[in-house]
Amino acid sequence: MQSADVEQDQPVVSNRVQALENEGEIAADYLEELLDIADLDGDLDMDVEGDRAAVSIVGADLSQLVGRDGEVLEALQELTRLAVYRETGERSRLMLDISGFRAERRAELEKVAADAVAQVRERGERVSLEPMSPFERKVVHDAVAQAGLVSESEGVEPRRFVVILPE
Repeated sequence: MQSADVEQDQPVVSNRVQALENEGEIAADYLEELLDIADLDGDLDMDVEGDRAAVSIVGADLSQLVGRDGEVLEALQELTRLAVYRETGERSRLMLDISGFRAERRAELEKVAADAVAQVRERGERVSLEPMSPFERKVVHDAVAQAGLVSESEGVEPRRFVVILPE
């Protein structure tokens, strides 16, 4: 009986992956048009990471698409999600990265989280971090959970921040 359940789950997983791949393709088409309009060179890479589509743009100098502290990147991600929604009618959780900005930022944030976790364990007191974007908070929450502690977000956008709690 268990093997029948597994077989029934396969099409659901396969359909979800196909839907995410479709999101990535729609996003890549949208971003390719945007790059053409802006006369920028960039190569697009699509992937499925966990439960979301991921699109990366790499190229010569795309810093203007990242902006200060990733602000332009965040805006482009939202526009791309809207383009996917327009085509599919489904809300997208697509993740966009440009020139490895998010990958580098993720590594920095994991270090910040590890340092804060060590501080919480050493002092036994909660630690509040600087305000962060939703992407940044998610990275920190994941790192804190992996370290075995609990974190929560406090405040109101755009000043929302992570608080790491002692055990």
